[in-house]
Amino acid sequence: MSKPIEDYGYIGNTLTGALVARDGSIDWLCLPHYDDGACFAALLGGPEHGHWQLAPAGPVLRSSRRYVPGTAVLETTHETADGRVTVIDFMPFGEEEDHVELIRVVRGEAGHVRMRMQLTIRFDYGHIMPWVRRIEDVLVAMAGPDALRLYTPATLHGRGLHTVAEFSVGAGAYVPFVLAYDPSHRPARIPRDWDIQLKETLARWRDWSGRCRFDRPEGDPWREAVLRSLITLKALTFSPTGGIVAAPTTSLPEEPGGVRNWDYRYCWLRDATLTLYALLGAGYRDEAAAWSEWLMRAAGGDPGQLQVLYGLAGERRLTELELPWLPGYADSRPVRVGNAAYAQRQLDVAGELMDAFHAARKQGLQHGDGWGFQLALLERLEKVWREPDEGIWEVRGGARHFTFSRVMCWVAFDRGVRAVEDFGREGPVAHWRRIRKEIADDVHRHGWNERRQAFVQSYGSDTLDASLLLLAQVGFLPADDPRYVSTVEAIERELMVDGLVRRYRPERADDGLPGGEGMFLACSFWLADAYVLLGRRDDAVALFERLLALRNDLGLLAEEYDPRGGRQLGNFPQAFSHIALINTAYNLASAFGPAEQRADGDGKRR
Repeated sequence: MSKPIEDYGYIGNTLTGALVARDGSIDWLCLPHYDDGACFAALLGGPEHGHWQLAPAGPVLRSSRRYVPGTAVLETTHETADGRVTVIDFMPFGEEEDHVELIRVVRGEAGHVRMRMQLTIRFDYGHIMPWVRRIEDVLVAMAGPDALRLYTPATLHGRGLHTVAEFSVGAGAYVPFVLAYDPSHRPARIPRDWDIQLKETLARWRDWSGRCRFDRPEGDPWREAVLRSLITLKALTFSPTGGIVAAPTTSLPEEPGGVRNWDYRYCWLRDATLTLYALLGAGYRDEAAAWSEWLMRAAGGDPGQLQVLYGLAGERRLTELELPWLPGYADSRPVRVGNAAYAQRQLDVAGELMDAFHAARKQGLQHGDGWGFQLALLERLEKVWREPDEGIWEVRGGARHFTFSRVMCWVAFDRGVRAVEDFGREGPVAHWRRIRKEIADDVHRHGWNERRQAFVQSYGSDTLDASLLLLAQVGFLPADDPRYVSTVEAIERELMVDGLVRRYRPERADDGLPGGEGMFLACSFWLADAYVLLGRRDDAVALFERLLALRNDLGLLAEEYDPRGGRQLGNFPQAFSHIALINTAYNLASAFGPAEQRADGDGKRR
């Protein structure tokens, strides 16, 4: 039986990351990078697909866990009848792209506790059994291009097709386990002492988190939520390129037992602008610049080949495959790697990209000769903005004229106009103004449903869509426009379940997939942002507090939430959910938060 998503903590090192369950089992780890094959894939199957358990051998009376404050170092404390131990899990920051270490340390706290370790390595998502042997005092597991080495003073034994160790830990004693990855064709790099690496990792995280700029006192729940989200975002960053993965996992279902299971270990252009505001608002200018530069490199080239998502370094071919040997989380099949959405037409990303460049210009971030690319992008968009696409939610039910896609085409030309007006760039500004007005008129004529008194998901439909909560935030309408107000009210009436917002109603949207999904957490944060813009601060605070209460005990959020089942759904932890949390917190804490900044604060754009 699959463990609840809430049972997992996340540790990462800006190259890859691991999911650690309450019971001491690491059930997911891809090596050497986020999007490579998993050597522990029990998350999507069982222990036989790879895991690493480290826990007391006997009954546990109680367990508790926490992150060391300001860090991504996880401590899990177990109490037994014989004593108390803490397992410290962390990944030192990656200094070399193809060398990764995961370190687990058992620290005795009181009495004597009998511990048991079981290590099951299966490369290629649980598919490949490695060749395991001992070289001197090191356990080596190797298959094809991959090699893992386990360094520990504990005595190891082979048992079946697993490696086990049993040992006792007394108060004040430490038993370390260092699992190191290197390509199999290269000499092993001997890890440095675990205690030195722990001290360095703690110091680097504390130095980084100490730069957080959020005007709330230490210990304030909002500040702690923002800081944990920022640390999670940093731990989802691929440091060699600056790309930020949407999540470190694949195929965690939006509906248990359903087919809406996607690979999110890639970088989405759609996250671009909100990510910049989250990082810049918190004072992380270097990370914002790295993300901004990644956007330019990934998208650069022929604008006609612009994609919605890319690989960690900007790779474009992300072929979607199914892994039939994995039964899936909670029997949710298929398990997918790769994401076919990379080949979809999604016109809104042009607006997202232009908006991100606009936000970067306002903050003085540099793009080299990126203006030439933006000119070409607008020239291309002029030719195609009237065409249908698959939309922000990447539906698989066929292209249509999505209202939000059309609005983001408006955003693209609006940001081009402002680049000329506000920043002195050269461009056909009068021509862009005409196109901007033409798109706005098109949206008002076809995207507004008079009977529903709301903007709707696509032209000619009567389906509501939570993406239209962003109309005021992107500056398309002022927040006090009656059409925006009534659209928000319609979404409140029809898309809210137990105080949370769903993206749309799948049974009415014909998105090409069976089954349903949970409440999309970013949309609920967007509603809180809309409340801020509408002056409904009490409603915004209440919804924000409701969303904070959905985090697990470590402060982590997945993509969606099932209010009836009381559980998180979808890939985990989800960058977009944490980005939305950060921005909503700043919208509530500041008179000029990201929502106002994105609309340039005048509330009068058309």
